[in-house]
Amino acid sequence: MITGERMAQVDANAEALGVPRKQLMESSGNAVAREARRVADPGDRVVIVAGRGNNGGDAFVAARFLDEYDATTLLLGRPENVSTDIARENWEALQQGEYDTRVVRDSAGLDLPDADVVVDAMLGTGVSGALREPAATAARAINAADATVVSVDVPSGLDAGTGDLPALHVDPDRVVTFHDTKPGLDALDAEVTVADIGIPTAAQQFVGPGDLLALGRNPDSHKGDHGEVLVIGGGPYTGAPALAARAALRGGADLVRVACPAAVAREVQGYEESLIVRELTGERFGPSDVEPALDVAGEHDAVVLGPGLGDAPETLDAASAFLGGFDGTAVVDADALQVVPDVDTDATLICTPHQGELVGMGGETADDWRERAGLVEEFAADLGAVLLVKGRHDVISDGETTRVNRTGNPGMTVGGTGDVLAGVTGAQASTLDPLDAAAVGAYVNGRAGDLAREEVGGFGLLATDLPEFVPAATWGGDDD
Repeated sequence: MITGERMAQVDANAEALGVPRKQLMESSGNAVAREARRVADPGDRVVIVAGRGNNGGDAFVAARFLDEYDATTLLLGRPENVSTDIARENWEALQQGEYDTRVVRDSAGLDLPDADVVVDAMLGTGVSGALREPAATAARAINAADATVVSVDVPSGLDAGTGDLPALHVDPDRVVTFHDTKPGLDALDAEVTVADIGIPTAAQQFVGPGDLLALGRNPDSHKGDHGEVLVIGGGPYTGAPALAARAALRGGADLVRVACPAAVAREVQGYEESLIVRELTGERFGPSDVEPALDVAGEHDAVVLGPGLGDAPETLDAASAFLGGFDGTAVVDADALQVVPDVDTDATLICTPHQGELVGMGGETADDWRERAGLVEEFAADLGAVLLVKGRHDVISDGETTRVNRTGNPGMTVGGTGDVLAGVTGAQASTLDPLDAAAVGAYVNGRAGDLAREEVGGFGLLATDLPEFVPAATWGGDDD
């Protein structure tokens, strides 16, 4: 099962892999026509009720495959308001082919012809909420019609994110949905057909630019709406927590604070004036710092624990105690990873080990990424945590769903790039669910490294180069 939001991401990933959306629409429309032909006899009256989005575009394609029927296509809304180029092109193809098409500009102009089959293509997986006019009037007319009703992808009105079905919705006899079933379809009293439209498995398995669609922002959002991140690190090292914190800011977090030992607080602050530094005691993170750190962590959407902490026994004891008392979302990196297998915690954990650290945690690895993916999935299930295992192919798994990231380059073997990854992932974890945050974090970090390499040339990257390219890797430009 796949949600409408995830389906949009997979469509975009397929396009990035070289499968154009226009090709997918052609396959979808053909599948709709096949479904209509299953319930219609040659010469039957088929009425297509189409919206202005890609769901309507699928139906415009379907109309071209129904020449043996008496087919009419009703467009709800003005043709100039068809929302995508590919849907508009397929509407224009119907005009050029002189197919029977009619424009319904408002609910008063709706006159649903008598039909043997009605194709509901008003609203697809990207729309939620109560039906608006003229779709509301059209839904009532479709439900009252003495016809077999075929819905495209989902019945108009069904929320493809939650499966919720409002009181007013199209009540179909059949549904032809694409690639995978959608939430709520299994509860319908309708026959559901899942059509393979040629989306590559890689579009769902590999993290791609489509995954970045999850990062959309409301224009009316305010400071703090996009996450507050706390980095707990430093002591033996000062650069690591500063790098992670800068990366979290560049990754989109609205506010980033660093909790670090007082002995290094001034140095950490000196790396970036935008950081808010909270001083802990002493020279290392220790047991006396746990309660103050927990108090501060409770005010944040995500915590990044580990950069630059070191592996002194008292520090590891403190890291374990912190996780034991924390119930939020934590990205765990570097030396703090070794306490995870034995800690009893209510926290939601995203662990970011390289393969050596994974083995140190008790996991297994393999040279072949496919074999490694299975091993990581098993270990993630055992841990009850999300794992982001770094490598030529990053493997991300929550024990049930496993994703693979292919961005990045050999120049990123330089020290500190893992701290950047932890920070970027922390920013995403403050607004996304853990698996998505880890997948997007891996993609963005690797893509930033690729952009930095293009700028620097060769393999002389510094970890400090990467944060400056994180915004472009996240929101800017086309993916090559």
